[in-house]
Amino acid sequence: MKTVSEIVRLGPVIPVLAFESVEQGENVSRALHAGGVKVLEITLRTSAGLEAIERASHLADDIVVGVGTITKPEHCGQAKKAGAQFGVSPGLTRDIHQAALDCGLPLLPGVMTPTDIIQAMEFGYEIVKLFPAQQAGGLAMLQALNGPFPGLKFCPTGGITAETAPSFLALPNVVCVGGSWLTPKAALAAQNWEEVTRLARAASTLAPTRT
Repeated sequence: MKTVSEIVRLGPVIPVLAFESVEQGENVSRALHAGGVKVLEITLRTSAGLEAIERASHLADDIVVGVGTITKPEHCGQAKKAGAQFGVSPGLTRDIHQAALDCGLPLLPGVMTPTDIIQAMEFGYEIVKLFPAQQAGGLAMLQALNGPFPGLKFCPTGGITAETAPSFLALPNVVCVGGSWLTPKAALAAQNWEEVTRLARAASTLAPTRT
């Protein structure tokens, strides 16, 4: 089982995915992996989420599938049973933290404010997700947070695009970014998996991951 620290360094971009069907999930996951994306965040925003996680986790030996949009403690165990290797939450509560610990699911918790960050650090987290990143202040917010929290690393997610991702990745406290631009709605509707692979290949070469 990889740690969150290891997972976020497998590539500069973690795609945030919500699938309309399990079949769509399998096709998109395969297309992303073909483009060099090794880490997927499959969210629980649709009913296809858990089964899509299960299928994606068997596509390749080097693929790392996580569950996104953890908002309830029970999501942790459900996702782990489906094959998720890590979890991502938009926020953090003590119950979610404990549930992730209890089932052995490495967690990337969401934060938005200094108070959120302090709570996450009290629980022992050294890497967090800034969400929603653009709405929370984007680049300026991350630069400001580096002062009081110099040892903390971020995976900003929310509103980041292919054009803005390099600026985020250039920050010293950003280890990777999350984004949905790798799976545009038009490409998914047209089942244009080649376009997904092209976008994944471009995202994989955006910037080297930080140590």
